[in-house]
Amino acid sequence: MEIFFYNYIRQIKNNKMGHYEDLWYDIADSLKQHGLKKEFDAQLKKMEQQDKHRYKDTRDRWSYAHDKVLKKNKEKDEKRETV
Repeated sequence: MEIFFYNYIRQIKNNKMGHYEDLWYDIADSLKQHGLKKEFDAQLKKMEQQDKHRYKDTRDRWSYAHDKVLKKNKEKDEKRETV
């Protein structure tokens, strides 16, 4: 998660891309680093069926799905470490 925000702030400071492109690039990069692309896609698909996400824009859906997938992955890693 810290890497995501670091990259996001770095891109804003450099003004290389617009705000939407920053977010999408950083999410894609984070998913690639953690190997969570399948989980992210599954979360987005799941969200399509949920009323509370129906009227969110793409940026909000991607941010929510990204955070949810990273949180689940972190919890899974912590659980493995304690066992």
